[in-house]
Amino acid sequence: MGTFIIPALLFFGIIILLSGIFMVKQQTAAIVERFGKFIGTRHSGLQFKIPIFDKIAGRINLKIQQLDVIIETKTKDDVFVRLKISVQFQVRKDKVYDAFYKLENPHDQITSYVFDVVRAEVPKMKLDDVFERKDDIAIAVKRELNEAMSSYGFDIIKTLVTDIDPDLQVKEAMNRINAAEREKVAAEFEAEADRIKIVAKARAEAESKRLQGQGIADQRREIARGLEESVDVLNNVGINSQEASALIVVTQHYDTLQSMGEQTNSNLILMPNSPQAGSNMLNDMITSFVASNQIGEQMKKDNAKKGIGPKKEKE
Repeated sequence: MGTFIIPALLFFGIIILLSGIFMVKQQTAAIVERFGKFIGTRHSGLQFKIPIFDKIAGRINLKIQQLDVIIETKTKDDVFVRLKISVQFQVRKDKVYDAFYKLENPHDQITSYVFDVVRAEVPKMKLDDVFERKDDIAIAVKRELNEAMSSYGFDIIKTLVTDIDPDLQVKEAMNRINAAEREKVAAEFEAEADRIKIVAKARAEAESKRLQGQGIADQRREIARGLEESVDVLNNVGINSQEASALIVVTQHYDTLQSMGEQTNSNLILMPNSPQAGSNMLNDMITSFVASNQIGEQMKKDNAKKGIGPKKEKE
């Protein structure tokens, strides 16, 4: 029977010895207690503890962790807003004992501090300032958390305000305000464009009128020059200035009638103030024209007999 006891004791001894060997993962710390008393921490790798007497009380994660906290608070202008604060923290390797034994639930502790800081800072700001100064809120949260959690073995890496969500009615009002501002700017641009068009049109019309007036003046100047030359030519053939003027008027009169007659769809109605006076004036003009023509022909014949050219009439 003794032959069976010794191997059994050896087997159980090996089992007990192997139970003292354990493994710790990377970025993890194991807390070892002996009879309920802390005796040390074990870090990554293959570790050993005294079987039966020692036990692993817990393990601490040494990685950077993130805690998201949703907070609803009121701004200075009485607008309720929901903020999402993301806290990135890490347990310090040299303070694993404090992190494990001093805090029952570190997440709840961090959440409480975040609530306290945010509800102290946001009510000092208006809603627009909350959006513009969200970094100030994050800095205030990190500063307060570092002061409070460093004694418990936690290091606050970063705090971020990742979301700001006002009440739905407030967001709709803000959107309407923004839309109204944009419509106002658009209306100002459209009015400025219309003003530029009106000014440009007015300038174009003024330039057109100036050029038109210049053209009319040039036309009248050329007409006057042509009349002057016509009078000089008639004077050279012995027709005085009065007769020449009558001849030119009659010629222009018939040129006008001919020009109007070329238009198939035009109608000409002559309505003088005194028909008899108008008829006499036209007859006088025609008579003057015929007389001037006869005088001119007679003067040409006389000059031809004398062997001299036409001379200008002395006034």
